[in-house]
Amino acid sequence: MILMSWVIVGGLVYPIPDLPVLNESARNLFFHVPMWYVMLICFFTSTVYAVLYLNNPKEHYDAISLSLIKVGLLFGVMGLTTGMLWASGTWGSPWNNDPKQVGSALTLLTYAAYLVLRNTVRDKNKAPKLAAVYNVFALALIIPLLYIIPSRLEGLHPGSVEDDVLAAMKGQASSFKAVSLPAFLGWVMLGLWIFDIRYRIEKLIMKRNEI
Repeated sequence: MILMSWVIVGGLVYPIPDLPVLNESARNLFFHVPMWYVMLICFFTSTVYAVLYLNNPKEHYDAISLSLIKVGLLFGVMGLTTGMLWASGTWGSPWNNDPKQVGSALTLLTYAAYLVLRNTVRDKNKAPKLAAVYNVFALALIIPLLYIIPSRLEGLHPGSVEDDVLAAMKGQASSFKAVSLPAFLGWVMLGLWIFDIRYRIEKLIMKRNEI
């Protein structure tokens, strides 16, 4: 069931969605969830360009893949941070060893290791190839870490074995959905903008290394 509270702005009354358990903190869905989706989009697309690089080792494929991972990590850290702030108010502690919390942290560590790998290998020809292969395996880890394992364990996140919030979220008010979609699109566009800046930086680094 969706509970509704109301706010008066300029003499007009607006409904505020209020989900059970989450209460009005549910509005963090407009921030927290889209950040994770942008991260997943970046990591998936990065793997596509990693495969392209392995088939045809062009520098711009590698630069795009690297840029996407850096942007994905940025949004992943923001998603984890907003999730911890949300958990602090909703669950009483910023870290509760929830399966999805642990899985998301391991995912970020996996991709942080990608950057460490690139900086550790000194051979400029081998580093991109090793990183591309690692990228493929890193993406394969996301599925069990964020979806399969949490769905089979008891947890606080929606989607766990015992979930009293997920059904309510699926039936969220139309006013809630009216904000969710534009928020998602807005975060995706922000991610694309940051990627464009990051990719331009990578191209400047490539030109500098050629000198």
